[in-house]
Amino acid sequence: MAARLKLISHKLCPYVQRALIALTEKGVAFERIDIDLADKPDWFVAISPLGKTPVLQVGDVPIFESAVILEYLEETQPSPLHPADPLRRAEHRAWIEFGSAVLNDIAGFYAAPDEATFKAKTSQLEQRFARLEARIAAAPWFDGESFSLVDAVFGPVFRYFDVFDEIADFGILAAKPKLARWRKTLAARPSVRTAVRSDYPALLRDFLERRNSWLSGLQARAAA
Repeated sequence: MAARLKLISHKLCPYVQRALIALTEKGVAFERIDIDLADKPDWFVAISPLGKTPVLQVGDVPIFESAVILEYLEETQPSPLHPADPLRRAEHRAWIEFGSAVLNDIAGFYAAPDEATFKAKTSQLEQRFARLEARIAAAPWFDGESFSLVDAVFGPVFRYFDVFDEIADFGILAAKPKLARWRKTLAARPSVRTAVRSDYPALLRDFLERRNSWLSGLQARAAA
């Protein structure tokens, strides 16, 4: 009998969204449990050595770190999302790491305390996406016709910009037609759409407001 799967998650966490998208694409039954990372329950601290989401509980065994969770699902569940060819699979894993670097840059972008830091982070993000524009096929997915784990990773990345775009046009994704096409097809994918609750934009706006960052101020002025 297969072990029962529980995904310990947070409503805004992009790394959780990766796992949710993969589980949905594979048609795997699981239970989702949302926690508050600002007030972590003791049982979560006990099973999450890094104190982060997601954690996939397989029976009594907790697996932490989203990249490890994705690989475990690839090894144990149907409907592979990695390419069969070892070299392409390794390349996809590398671009998943690139996706994590982009998420770190996004965190620096929304947390930047002053205009100079904010502009530097904006430029850094634009350069990251320029590298991505040069690689992707966007036909319609990252590497062509098959939805992959790289697509699962970047769906949550672009979701941030749905809210950022309401604040201002920062030029980060400008003049990148393949990214625009890819972003649109990702947003329409059911697994990507349903990886967050309907109140995600409001939750993210509230999160940004509480950062007291340069972007927080821009958001407040945009809403005034």
